[in-house]
Amino acid sequence: MLDRALAEEVLSAARARGGAFAELFVEERTSVSIRLDDGKVEELTTGLDRGAGVRVGHGTSYGYAYSNRLDRAALVGAAAAAAASVHEGEPGDVVDLRVPEPPVVHPAERDAGSVPAADKVAWLREVDDAARSHDAAVRQVVGIYGDSVQRVLVATSDGRWIEEERPRVRLIAQVTAARDGNIQVGFWGPAGLAGVEFLDAHPPRATGEVAARQAVTMLGAIPAPAGEMPVVLGPGTGGVLVHEACGHGLESDLVDKEASIYRGRLGDTLASRLVAVVDDATVPNAWGSFSFDDEGAPAQRTVLFEDGLLRGYLYDRLRAEKQGVPSSGNGRRQSYAHPPIPRMTNTYILPGAAIAESILADTSAGVYVVAIGGGEVNPATGDFVFGVSEGYLIDDGRVTAPVRGANLVGRGIDVLREIDAVADDFETREGICGKDGQGVPVGNGSPTLRVPRMTVGGTGG
Repeated sequence: MLDRALAEEVLSAARARGGAFAELFVEERTSVSIRLDDGKVEELTTGLDRGAGVRVGHGTSYGYAYSNRLDRAALVGAAAAAAASVHEGEPGDVVDLRVPEPPVVHPAERDAGSVPAADKVAWLREVDDAARSHDAAVRQVVGIYGDSVQRVLVATSDGRWIEEERPRVRLIAQVTAARDGNIQVGFWGPAGLAGVEFLDAHPPRATGEVAARQAVTMLGAIPAPAGEMPVVLGPGTGGVLVHEACGHGLESDLVDKEASIYRGRLGDTLASRLVAVVDDATVPNAWGSFSFDDEGAPAQRTVLFEDGLLRGYLYDRLRAEKQGVPSSGNGRRQSYAHPPIPRMTNTYILPGAAIAESILADTSAGVYVVAIGGGEVNPATGDFVFGVSEGYLIDDGRVTAPVRGANLVGRGIDVLREIDAVADDFETREGICGKDGQGVPVGNGSPTLRVPRMTVGGTGG
């Protein structure tokens, strides 16, 4: 992507005034996005974006500058701008650049770029047809297909030379159903770090059917009950909740700022003994995976909770060096125009030994949550409110009527501590996580979980 001699020159320019290290991040991203709305192609866009960012670190502070040009003048100029953040000092060294072996590779078997746009539109028509065939109540179907290939180069003054190619594919169905003035929306959006072979495991028709089933089912929902009650979180759902309500508090920048409830709690029992949580960028072809993070640290599997004990935080380079620990490989950025910050990758609650059906059968009453939607979280405390986009009553151990208007209210650390059953099933949910104005792909996963006491906000009796 860039001549090695030029990269070394840029790093030397970045260290002209000293600083702890210099880093060059070069990116080229090609992308395709298609939107089908009610059977019509409303949008078909292709994109090519390239540029580079230069960072000079000093403590937990840094100077950062970027350019959408990759010529010598632009890159050396960006390096000089980043270097200006350092007080005048002696020039720093640049170590010979070395290429490490990747800890994991995520191959794409079928390049999305080799597939004609007409075939991609056809996949969206399958989504549309499957959703409309599900029920006459379906009124609108929006299908979105996207693929991209991100090529990155990370070169650092301490000798890292990392090149990686990251292909990603996602297919989204959003279905609106209506009956007797009642309108409900269903959503499904599988995604992977892969080529279009990903759609063999996640067929377009299945994506459309899942979203349609959710929307149509919720048309028959009754008002949700309110109060404190048992809540069973279906597979995948608990992962979303833990990501939002707990995961951000384990990112080391929040810990360092004393803005996390988990600060100073390593080794403490903060969760149920049944709970094990990991953040794992090595999961093959998972949406939030990679071979190296955006600072050149190798992808890792970081244990966050084990047997209920808090075991780790998620580190980028700056916070890791401050604490005198290795980076956990969680330095991520949206693009070359953004500096890296600590971010989650694939955050999973690991499967347990229970059987999902037995957990439900052992729950006399409560709410079964299949999907949660928007909400609010205070990352400093873990306090949250999440809307339930698909949920059901539990009556005498059976899943019965769907409910609408339900909200889950609580605090992440309390939910983890209260979990009293963890099943052996496991599913993931994929999304784009926003933080500090940056969005990155993340995966969330969990088996079926039971929280015996959780506040449910609703309008029913």
